[in-house]
Amino acid sequence: MDFQQMQRDLLLQRWRATRSLGQPRMACGPRNTLADVPGVRVGHSTLDAGEIQTGVTAIVPPGDNLFTQPLPCAAAVLNGFAKPVGLVQLEELGVLQTPILLSNTLAVGTLFTALVRDAISRNPELGRSLPTVNPLALECNDGWLNDIQALAITDEMAQQALYTAYAEFARGSVGAGRGMSCFSLKGGIGTASRLIPALNATLGVLVLANFGALNALTLDGVRVGEAIEPLLPELTPQRDAGSIIIIMATDAALDARQLKRIAKRAGAGLGRLGSYWGHGSGDIAVAFSTQPQPASLADAALEPLLAAAADATEHAVLDALLSAEAVTGFRGHSRPALREILDSLC
Repeated sequence: MDFQQMQRDLLLQRWRATRSLGQPRMACGPRNTLADVPGVRVGHSTLDAGEIQTGVTAIVPPGDNLFTQPLPCAAAVLNGFAKPVGLVQLEELGVLQTPILLSNTLAVGTLFTALVRDAISRNPELGRSLPTVNPLALECNDGWLNDIQALAITDEMAQQALYTAYAEFARGSVGAGRGMSCFSLKGGIGTASRLIPALNATLGVLVLANFGALNALTLDGVRVGEAIEPLLPELTPQRDAGSIIIIMATDAALDARQLKRIAKRAGAGLGRLGSYWGHGSGDIAVAFSTQPQPASLADAALEPLLAAAADATEHAVLDALLSAEAVTGFRGHSRPALREILDSLC
């Protein structure tokens, strides 16, 4: 038996036994999603129209008015080939003043405007007698599956994602994830959560996964992508580029400096999957706390949160791969679904 066959057999054995890939190192929350952090909601608006395959995803923290009651927040830029908006002031002040919107690279301006409109609706004097707001919008390039030049994302779509955010939400080829690719397969929205009993807290992660080369895809130390690649001879390869956005939320009362330390650990989760954050990739993690007043917590107490950040990021990407459906879009380009590939082998 050759090495590739051994890899394939290992992959199928695990898939048949659990209908999932990989095993979490820590206990999950009841939904195993970002919304296991109380009060956090997610909404989508999706465009599935021939060559237009794109959308918007909103992450809405608890609180009616983040402009007047901001939350501690920080970001870690693993690789900066990216066009987000809001990170400069976030780095300076360490607070989140708006919900977070995700979409494609050329939609960032639209997302910015939508978040400004939402903030003005809650604060009529914003920019007049009050300061201006710092919207947070992040992106990945979905141009392989989506005609990104069409500029199809509208203010209405962004508002729809914001106003239809719920604790129960779809994953995979939805919202901002509609046109995303991951390890040359269909990527998109994935999520996971981990319980932190020592702090009586939860950490949740949501990813917009659009990165990775298939032959590098690694599961529990085994490069399973090398076993999958020969099954897809017509597949157009993907470099370790294209980007991933990682959003972390926790109900542990942390300050921005501590949240930045946690956000950095997303990189460990990506490394376990076989990514090295290639040259053309925008790999950014944002972490916020739902507690507006940080507690006096020793850094040594962060240890389980650091481990959870790596574990949940790894499994959120796997969730994106397993939740996604195949999509064909711009110029007939397509990305197959990992679940369909594995099911076909059983």
